[in-house]
Amino acid sequence: MSNQSEDDVRVWLVERTYSDDEQNLIILTYATPDGEQYYRKERALTSFTDVRDTTAAVDAEPGNLGMVDDPDLQEQYAAEAQRMQEVHDPDDVI
Repeated sequence: MSNQSEDDVRVWLVERTYSDDEQNLIILTYATPDGEQYYRKERALTSFTDVRDTTAAVDAEPGNLGMVDDPDLQEQYAAEAQRMQEVHDPDDVI
């Protein structure tokens, strides 16, 4: 990202879900490799001409990260974030 700051935290894609509440909404969840923090990004599914790639990792501002309080979820996020980190470059389109 061109407007990143040196304080930004790299987070890795760990979950992609579709919203139950709203149609055409995808929720992307990124997490730190230790699974302790997460970053959620909501994206509307619009027309095919509106191309926005989902990358393996993004850099998020620390203030935009939430804490993962559930130990099982933290473990799941950590495992998936580490797997993504091993298999993909941050800018890989997923």
